[in-house]
Amino acid sequence: MEISNQSTVTEFVLLGLSAHPKLEKTFFVLILSMYLVILLGNGVLILVTILDSHLHTPMYFFLGNLSFPDICYTTSSVPLILDSFLTPRKTISFSGCAVQMFLSFAMGATECVLLGMMAFDRYVAICNPLRYPVVMSKAAYVPMAISSWVAGGANSLVQISLAVQLPFCGDNVINHFICEILAVLKLACADISINVISMGVANVIFLGVPVLFIFVSYMFILTTILRIPSAEGRRKAFSTCSAHLTVVIIFYGTILFMYGKPKSKDPLGADKHDLADKLISLFYGLLTPMLNTIIYSLRNKDVKTAVRDLASHRCRTQ
Repeated sequence: MEISNQSTVTEFVLLGLSAHPKLEKTFFVLILSMYLVILLGNGVLILVTILDSHLHTPMYFFLGNLSFPDICYTTSSVPLILDSFLTPRKTISFSGCAVQMFLSFAMGATECVLLGMMAFDRYVAICNPLRYPVVMSKAAYVPMAISSWVAGGANSLVQISLAVQLPFCGDNVINHFICEILAVLKLACADISINVISMGVANVIFLGVPVLFIFVSYMFILTTILRIPSAEGRRKAFSTCSAHLTVVIIFYGTILFMYGKPKSKDPLGADKHDLADKLISLFYGLLTPMLNTIIYSLRNKDVKTAVRDLASHRCRTQ
């Protein structure tokens, strides 16, 4: 990725909580705690899905793939945010900003596609259980996961390549904790219409299409579950997809809340509104990965059993 020679800005200043220094220590502890939970929880999920042979199934393969972008996404930004709470100068280099935006875009798009893939997995498991071993064979689900990563990376490469070619010749202050692409584009001293159109198309592909696919999949799943005669059978069928459905609702629900809420028209409350927007964006990036691991570990008997077996095995070997 090559940065345009027209750019005269070599670094950006991230405002973060500069206007609210008393909050920095409190948020340092809170964000660090959430980050450690994300690293530990998702790391354990990846580990058990690799080491436990009972979890070598399409659903847990996708789950391991879902945990990895959560770790990458938060690691691309949280250490910098924590450092900014401890140091007076809150800067990031131009290239560092580009890398952060690339990882953020790539991991977010990959996760969207993976959630759609997981919905298809649940659809086949519940609606066509006899064909499940054939349809969701290793020859099918591994390329599905790889295509998710390739699509997410390619989309991010396009968006960030367009962004870094813009000339940044004036203000270099980003009113955010991280290099959020919309905040960065506002600083460009050139027309950003192509960037906006490109991002709009990407949002339709990576947000709209997976949401539609998930919605249709769960309509078929719900119809199939309601046809099961016994209440116990319906409960068992629904329990196999309840964790995924919960994660989908949290993931897309927070996105809708972030970008769908009305903007404040009170100029006197602009500062508080900007602070609220930044904090909502920050905690969306932390809360979703943290809840993913909690939902899939606490509400999944197979994962809890695998973790206990792994822990007991380590105790016996020591």
